Amino acid sequence: MFVEIITPDRKVFAGEASVVTLPGVDGSFQILNDHAALVSTLEKGTLSADKDVFQIEGGVVEVLNNKVLILAEGIN
Repeated sequence: MFVEIITPDRKVFAGEASVVTLPGVDGSFQILNDHAALVSTLEKGTLSADKDVFQIEGGVVEVLNNKVLILAEGIN
């Protein structure tokens, strides 16, 4: 699936990944290929797309048609 991570000032990541792990408000969760459509808020924590790992300051994720769009408040 195609993954994009965007902050207010730049695009941090754009590429293919087979699994994305996100820090959700109620705990971490994973997105795999062909996941159902989803919109969720994210908390501060670790985000990973396969072997790429980022520390985010919270944000929102949208999953639709094998595309994962993460709008992060900030990346450390």
